[in-house]
Amino acid sequence: MAAPDRAPRWDEQLQHRLARGEETALGELYDQLAPMVHGLAGRILADETAAAQLTREIFAHVWEHPEDFDPARGSLRSWLGTLTHRRAVDRLRLRRAAEYGHTGEPDRGAAEAEIRAVSTAARVRYVVDALPQPLRETITVTYYDGRTYQETARLLGITEQAAKQRMRLGLSLLATELADERARQDEDHGHRDGRPAGPDEADEADGHRDGPGDEHGNGGA
Repeated sequence: MAAPDRAPRWDEQLQHRLARGEETALGELYDQLAPMVHGLAGRILADETAAAQLTREIFAHVWEHPEDFDPARGSLRSWLGTLTHRRAVDRLRLRRAAEYGHTGEPDRGAAEAEIRAVSTAARVRYVVDALPQPLRETITVTYYDGRTYQETARLLGITEQAAKQRMRLGLSLLATELADERARQDEDHGHRDGRPAGPDEADEADGHRDGPGDEHGNGGA
């Protein structure tokens, strides 16, 4: 199991400032990472109001509990991403559960499959957004826009071979990051925000296997 990278020094300094109650530290963190938190919440919840509310709750949690962040286990971005993802998925499940009461007894298996698909897609996009710009744009153009390697190369002004190499490296980094994130979740020993995990959390984590891969159908590497 790969050891997570230690958090950048900026993260540790910011945590210390938050622990001292420096409001400017919270503002600095918000400016840096609120777009990521809001975007991830929005992709899962598909509701602008709910995403904005969850974003406020995430940063309120950071302000009230800066000690929850462990710099030895990774960056603030990674920690906030995991926290946002978990809470957004929980909220989506609660929404679907509430809908059960209005529609009788729908296929709960289908509802859970939908939640897993949304959760996985959001997690993958979150990791892709953190990749270096050349790799990120290649994956976005090739995989998300459904273009061939030839089309991607023309659009980005690179060779077809370079497009393939970028795609290989990007997917490799994506797989590694998802595996590391799953390892960090395993190290939590089934606890979420200090509470015992529900029975569905381990199942939801299995969605990591379903991110972009060689099945993008663009000619292969």
